[in-house]
Amino acid sequence: MAIERKFIEDSVTRYRIAEFLRQKLERVGFSNVTIQRTPMVTRITVEVANPGKLIGKKGKSIKYLTETIQKEFGVSDPQIAVVPVERVELEPRLVAYSIAKNIEAGKPLRALLHSSLKKIIDAGALGAEIVVKGKIAAKGAKAKSMRVSWGYLPKAGEVVNQIKKAQFTARPKYGAINVRVSIAPPTAVFPDKISKVEVPNLIKYSEEKEGISDIVAQEEPTENKETEKQKRALQRRFGGKK
Repeated sequence: MAIERKFIEDSVTRYRIAEFLRQKLERVGFSNVTIQRTPMVTRITVEVANPGKLIGKKGKSIKYLTETIQKEFGVSDPQIAVVPVERVELEPRLVAYSIAKNIEAGKPLRALLHSSLKKIIDAGALGAEIVVKGKIAAKGAKAKSMRVSWGYLPKAGEVVNQIKKAQFTARPKYGAINVRVSIAPPTAVFPDKISKVEVPNLIKYSEEKEGISDIVAQEEPTENKETEKQKRALQRRFGGKK
């Protein structure tokens, strides 16, 4: 039971560290965190949209996060590495965060959703869906939902594991609004979307006025005896010279 308990404790610690970093790094565009434990150190890789703001002047923010994780979560010798996000438009958490902040700023919701979806499409996504639920109409109105989608986005099966999902809650004055974003990245491979491959013909027939006379092979001819025999047999079959 000691080994099982150790695995459970490690999983709980990883979850708590991830939640701590999400809350602290929300303003710098937090996207994802990867925690890898080794016998010597604990490597924590953080993906953010603005790595410069996270590092801070002379690395003060990194030092603060390292000391806090070491004290509050009991992690021995944590090492934090900051990685910039390659395409912000393909990270659902960053897209949901941007939509939520624009909703709180009072921007038109329908135009906001369509513009966000267009940015995802232009970034090369295979499919995307944005769903907004809550009091999206006005103060005192009933809760409603609005959905925009594009492309191919499976909802069941093992292929769902390739879909990136995230949600964020906007809190305007008239009530909470939940924003949920799902994106199929360009690297996703779906078994029902396999492209067809055309197989070229190895033999090309040339027609003349009197009929089919020659058979020309696209491959380079060989000079062995078996190839010569095959040519003669084909010429006899199609009325060529014997």
